[in-house]
Amino acid sequence: MSVPAGDHRSFYRDRRVMITGGLGFIGSTLARQLVDLGARVLIVDSLIPDYGGNLFNIHGIEDRVHVNIADVRQQSTMNYLVREQDVIFNLAGQVSHIDSMEDPVTDLEINCKSQLFILEACRRYNAGTKVVYAGTRQVYGRPDLLPVTEQHLVKPIDVNGINKAAGEYYHLMYNDVFGVRACSLRLTNVFGPRHLIKHNRQGFIAWFIRLAIEDREIQIYGDGSQLRDFVFVEDAADAFLRAGASDLSNGQVFNVGGTAPIAHRDLVELLITVAGTGRFRFVEWPPEKKAIDIGDFYADSSRIARTLGWKPTTTLREGFERTIPYYRTHMNHYVTAAESPVTL
Repeated sequence: MSVPAGDHRSFYRDRRVMITGGLGFIGSTLARQLVDLGARVLIVDSLIPDYGGNLFNIHGIEDRVHVNIADVRQQSTMNYLVREQDVIFNLAGQVSHIDSMEDPVTDLEINCKSQLFILEACRRYNAGTKVVYAGTRQVYGRPDLLPVTEQHLVKPIDVNGINKAAGEYYHLMYNDVFGVRACSLRLTNVFGPRHLIKHNRQGFIAWFIRLAIEDREIQIYGDGSQLRDFVFVEDAADAFLRAGASDLSNGQVFNVGGTAPIAHRDLVELLITVAGTGRFRFVEWPPEKKAIDIGDFYADSSRIARTLGWKPTTTLREGFERTIPYYRTHMNHYVTAAESPVTL
């Protein structure tokens, strides 16, 4: 069950595909691409408050997907749902680094224990499926060298990174030992429409976008010189599609990074320029965030380019130009009246 890189999109016609975390940011974007490709899509999502799942994320394709509201921590449910699925895109997870430090046990259950439930379900009830895991660049911790390649030592500096690393290694082990074909995509900072923006615990870029749209002040920690790379969500979804369609990805980890690194201060200036609203101020680092900050980071994505033919195609400006109008049109589906500022 593998196709050349150029044919990866046609591979999905009539395929049975399950997306855990499919009502979230990346999962719903992936679902939209898959239904357009003719796949039979099953979305699994727990809709836990504050985790990013949102039924509006599948607005317009509701009649083209099946949705099962379920928690990946339920072994019996996973045993049933994985059956007959050709590809499983495993995006369910707790992604907040701050939350993982305040509630490490929940992070362990979702990002580690539940991954075993999914993989065990595959091994026992659908060993022929292909699993693509949503990993994270956070597993690297503070980089020793830039850009960061997949050969960099895995040494996470927060609970979330540790549990995501364990979840990733479970997938690789099940590939190598049990023959459940699996791979991991180590995502950098993904941005775009349908991201959770009602709080700032799931990455700063979505929060910055909201503040700019609402013409509020964006606080930049330190001097804003720290470097990051950003990948547009549509490009990230294409990386998942390529990995799911090719056996060349089996047992592999791939960085999925952006087009070029940019300093935080330059990112914010570009965002404000595109939005036409917002302002910024430099502030001191909060101690709890400084303790788990990784400093400069940008990824080398040449391995996935060589193996699967993937590369990012959307610039940061283009991504902002597509994201900002989306939220301005649909803000009420992402931020309730109680969560909106009374004054700007």
